[in-house]
Amino acid sequence: MSAGLPPRQEHVVAAVATTAEVLAHPELDADMLAPWEHRRLDRIRVPARRDDVVAARLLLRLCASRFTGRAPDAHELIQFCPECGKYEHGRPSLRDSPRTGISMSHAHGLVAAAAGPGAVGIDVEPSTRRPGPIAVLRRLLPEADPVAATSQDPGPGLLRAWVRREALLKAGGAGLPLLEWEDPGRGATAAVASAAPVDVLPGIAASAHQ
Repeated sequence: MSAGLPPRQEHVVAAVATTAEVLAHPELDADMLAPWEHRRLDRIRVPARRDDVVAARLLLRLCASRFTGRAPDAHELIQFCPECGKYEHGRPSLRDSPRTGISMSHAHGLVAAAAGPGAVGIDVEPSTRRPGPIAVLRRLLPEADPVAATSQDPGPGLLRAWVRREALLKAGGAGLPLLEWEDPGRGATAAVASAAPVDVLPGIAASAHQ
């Protein structure tokens, strides 16, 4: 862990970055990934998507490091699916810190991650993306109708509703508070769901608001 950055045990640590930024980060290296993670990566045939997955998993370790005060490579990521009873897929967790809530997201050259006390969920999308037709969104997003009805360009509002929904689903709590922000420099729209306060890593995202 970098000197001068104490652990933030009461706050969620969140970050948004480009895939290129994460892959070039001096504290992070793909060798940190576990063998089972590399096996999953070997099944991804599109290089850009593979890079996104690597970057998301590395950024997750960086956020966990900032939260716990341990080095990024000290954290062993596991995934378990209670429905089938098998590992290597399902909700992620830290073997060495099972009470730490973690979440990650990746989309078209953008990645996001969060680590903190209790349940946490994060989602990121390119700000230019539009999540789908209104007819579909009506079934998924209760707020889709008013956004579409009151705006000449409902696309940005619908995208924000989408990332909020995804963050809440990942956190497993519909009533959790949300922090949502735009990162114009990276062209990203992101949201974090957590009962704890959220700290966005300095220099990673801008214009955070609740």
